[in-house]
Amino acid sequence: MTLERLREILARAAGKRIAVAGDLMLDEFVWGKVGRISPEAPVPVVEVTGESFYPGGAANVARNLREFTEGVSVIGTVGTDASGRQLLDLLRAQTIETGLVLVDPDFRTIVKTRIIARNQQVVRVDREEVRTPSEPQIVQLTESLRGILPSLDGFIFEDYGKGFLNSDLVRQISSQVRAAGKILTADPNPHHRVKWGEVTAVKPNRSEAMQAAGIPLTDPIDPPLQDMPLLTAGLRLLSSWETEMLLITLGEQGMLLLERGKPPHHIPTKARQVFDVSGAGDTAIALFTLALCCEASPIEAAEIANHASAVVVGKLGTATLTPAELIASFEDDGGA
Repeated sequence: MTLERLREILARAAGKRIAVAGDLMLDEFVWGKVGRISPEAPVPVVEVTGESFYPGGAANVARNLREFTEGVSVIGTVGTDASGRQLLDLLRAQTIETGLVLVDPDFRTIVKTRIIARNQQVVRVDREEVRTPSEPQIVQLTESLRGILPSLDGFIFEDYGKGFLNSDLVRQISSQVRAAGKILTADPNPHHRVKWGEVTAVKPNRSEAMQAAGIPLTDPIDPPLQDMPLLTAGLRLLSSWETEMLLITLGEQGMLLLERGKPPHHIPTKARQVFDVSGAGDTAIALFTLALCCEASPIEAAEIANHASAVVVGKLGTATLTPAELIASFEDDGGA
C-alpha cells in the first residue's frame, strides 16, 4: 500500500462512527522496581513508584478507535463501585460515548492489575465477575441501539469471555446491524462459544482459531501459507461462522487473511521490538474494522491492522497509537 493510499483511508476515518460492545474493564498498572527477594517467600519485593489506569477490554478497543475518529461509543456493563466510576470518567475524558453502558449496582466492575518492574510484568491480579445481561437489560440495550444505528458506520463485538456477549444479545444486535447494512466484526474468545453468524469478519489468534475449529493445536509452521492445520481451521471457520472473511493474528508471524473464494493472504509482522503484547488484539480489530468502514480493501485493512499492532507491542502498558505513528510505520517499511 502506498503512503498516498494510506492517507486517503485515514482522511475518511475522521468522519466515521463505530460502536464497540463487550466486556468493559479497568486496567491498572502498578509500576515499581525490584531490589530484593522477600524474606517471607521466594518472590520479589516491588517498591511501587507509580500507578496508571486505562480503559481495558472492549473499552480499550474504543480507546484505539478514538485516536482516529471522534465518533466512538461503548456498550457494556460497569458497577456503581469506585472502579466503575473511574472507568466511566476515563472514557468520558476521551469523549467516548457511554450512553449505552449499563450501570448495574449488583455488578462488580472488572479490574485487571498488572505489576511491572524493570519493564517486565511480575504478576497480574484479576478482580472479575462473570455475569450475562438479564432479559430486561438486553431489551434496553437493543432498543437504545436502534437510536444510534442509523448514524453508525461499523460495529465491533469484543469478547473477553466475561459474559456480557451472550448468544441472545449477539443474535439480536447482529440482526439489527446486518439489516442496516453496516460493517460488523467480532474478536472472539475461545472459552466462550458464541455463534457469530454472518458477520463481516472475525479476528481470532492462531490458538483461538484452532480451538474453535476443533483442530488439535500444533506448533506454527513457517511460512504460514504451508501451515495446513492452520489453513484447515481457517476454512472450517469461514464456513461454520458464515463470515465473509477471517483475520487470524499469528504473533511474530504476522497475520493471515482468508476471504471466501480467494486464496489465503499472509502479511508478515512489522514489529521490530516487543515490550508488551497487552491489548495488541484490541488494536488489530479496531484498525481493521475502521479501515473497512473507510472503503479499504480487506488486504489493505489487514496491512493497516498489522502495522498498528506492531507499533503498540513496542510500548509498555495497554497502549494505543496515533495516525502519525501509523504513517511513520509505513514510511519505515518503505511505504508498503
